[in-house]
This record gives sequence, structure tokens and C-alpha cells, in this order.
Amino acid sequence: MFTSIEDFKQNWTYESSGTSKLLKQLTDKSLSQQITNDHRTLGRMAWHIIQTIPEMAGRTGLKVDGPDKKAPIPTVAAEFGKAYDMAASSLLEQVVKCWDDKALHIEDDMYGEKWKRGATLAILITHEVHHRGQMTVLMRQAGLPVPGLV
Repeated sequence: MFTSIEDFKQNWTYESSGTSKLLKQLTDKSLSQQITNDHRTLGRMAWHIIQTIPEMAGRTGLKVDGPDKKAPIPTVAAEFGKAYDMAASSLLEQVVKCWDDKALHIEDDMYGEKWKRGATLAILITHEVHHRGQMTVLMRQAGLPVPGLV
């Protein structure tokens, strides 16, 4: 759980940079890569990461720019990086602008549970890192280069 905006800012800047690098390696052809027919495609997984940012932040009252959860999955790979960069920068901007360190202890209704905002931000990051790891497997199967995330 984050207890300071500055700690979140540093962590988010680092992690979102890695996700952005990964998304920018996608190709139009790679978007349909999947392990089996009953699992998410690479494009669907990438879009899920992007859509989760404004969706989860919206549950805390933040107004984060990004695709609605009903927005269709793009068929052009370049759209993923652009959409992610917009949502990631909007989230950081909103957190810095609207919250202070005390706000990180406020609880919001998150999927039927009460989460402190500092926990919500940490969960958002771990969610993204989890799916980013899954994406690297699909990217390798699709023959794409997987950039270092550091």
C-alpha cells in the first residue's frame, strides 16, 4: 500500500514505462496470438491492461482519460501504445492533482470490498505487472522482441 503520493509517482513512472515499451513492440499480426483458443489473445490482454486504468481509478472518483470498458479492441497495434500512454499519464496527473498523502487512507467501494486508495494504486500496479508477464510469453510465441523493462 502506498502511503505517499511521491512513492506512487516514482513507482508508477517506472512500471508504466516498462508497460509502454512492451506495448510498442506489438504488431498488427501479433494481436491475435494466444496460447489456446479459450484464452485471451495478446491484443485482448493488452487492451485489458489499458482499460483497467480508467475503470479502477473511476471507482475512486478520479476522472482518468482512457478507453471505456466497452470500447472494442483495436486492430491496429499502434493504437495500444497511444491509448496506454494517455491513460497512464492521465492517472498520474489525476492522483497528483486530486489527492494528497492523507487521501491514500480513504476507503472506496472496490468490487464489493473497501480498499484504501493507497492499496488500490498498489493493486493496479501489480495487476498490470501480472498481465505484462503473461504478455511476454505470447510475444515470444509470436516472434516479437521483448524489451528489457529496466
